[in-house]
Amino acid sequence: MDHAALADALCDIVAQALAEAPRFDPPPNIDLAVAAFPPGRPPVFANVLFSRDWPRGLVASLPDDAGAVRNLAYFADPTDAQRTSIAWAPGADWTILNGLRQLAGPGPHQFIAPYPASLIKLMVAVGTGLLVDRGRAAWDEPWAHGSETRPVAAWADPMLTLSDNTATRALVALLHARGLIERSGPPDRDGAVPERNRLHAAFARVGLDTLRLANTRPDGGWLNSDGAGVGWLQMTAWDSLRLLWLLRPELPAPWLAPDSGPLLQPATAARLWGWLDEQALHEVLSSVLRAGQPGWMPGIPARLPARWLGPDGRARIDGLEPGADLRPAQAAAQVHFAHKTGTTASYASDAGWVESLAPGGRRYLVALLSTLGSRHAPGPALAVPPCLARIGAGVDGWLAQRLG
Repeated sequence: MDHAALADALCDIVAQALAEAPRFDPPPNIDLAVAAFPPGRPPVFANVLFSRDWPRGLVASLPDDAGAVRNLAYFADPTDAQRTSIAWAPGADWTILNGLRQLAGPGPHQFIAPYPASLIKLMVAVGTGLLVDRGRAAWDEPWAHGSETRPVAAWADPMLTLSDNTATRALVALLHARGLIERSGPPDRDGAVPERNRLHAAFARVGLDTLRLANTRPDGGWLNSDGAGVGWLQMTAWDSLRLLWLLRPELPAPWLAPDSGPLLQPATAARLWGWLDEQALHEVLSSVLRAGQPGWMPGIPARLPARWLGPDGRARIDGLEPGADLRPAQAAAQVHFAHKTGTTASYASDAGWVESLAPGGRRYLVALLSTLGSRHAPGPALAVPPCLARIGAGVDGWLAQRLG
């Protein structure tokens, strides 16, 4: 197994999943990255992208040290006056998409980076961890937002495990209040307010130039209606994966100098992984939460954390109707998947760490961002189209054959 073989496999897996899916209008943008860690051998990694221009996939050019992508220019999602994307609506007219705002990268290939949806909460969590490491916040410190006061950790938990938007708003407000993000001056013609963003600076220091938590508000506003959201909150699969790589101190980042220091202190990173371990929303690359529903397909064969299961084997998650008995799917699990998902009507994302339940088996990082949100699902019982679970299952199956 080498980089080229992994890239070829990822292209085949995604192409096959799309070929077996209903036709999408417009054709989707998919950004998929994987880094595998064979025992006693260097990591093997690849990043592939699909769009209307690359229906069979484009392989990102990556340096041997896993540095930044070298052959792509990333662009932000274009939006209308209501701050919603105009590129992924049914029947979207791409001939009018002029003046796209470039996010990063030298080109020559151009790619609109899908909105990360709630995957952006991973950036908020890292920002909160930076405040803790710098002595500007503490996990057990009471933090008031709106009419509620909780310890910082009690905001972070539901933000990462349940994708709670109110908790996210509270922690974005904390990033502003403690100086990680400072805004001043009137917005420009694109709606951007000048800001000093130390979170962006922290990402840039470790080579993650496509990670952007921009145009958020001091009161914690981060959605479209707040002037942020689509087009301003941005991630790519490769940099999302490398952000997670930096949170695993046992896996040195080859693109950084050995003396560069960690992004987060090990104890802080471990705290974030503890919440990612407890992810409730296994419904994108892993799909056990939706097992047994019409149109369901198995994804990465992971377990739903016991925290979310009732005695009858059905999921117990606020706002989600209990579905089928998940115990058969739980029994079939082969891996542990610590991750963060994101879904909207037009977007779906997932990124995390997969590790075999059997000792000595496969270990890998995976990140996917796409324009295949809930409007493409076959019905309300599924959060995203089943082809995303097919991609997850295909990636895991290919690696299982080679790494166990």
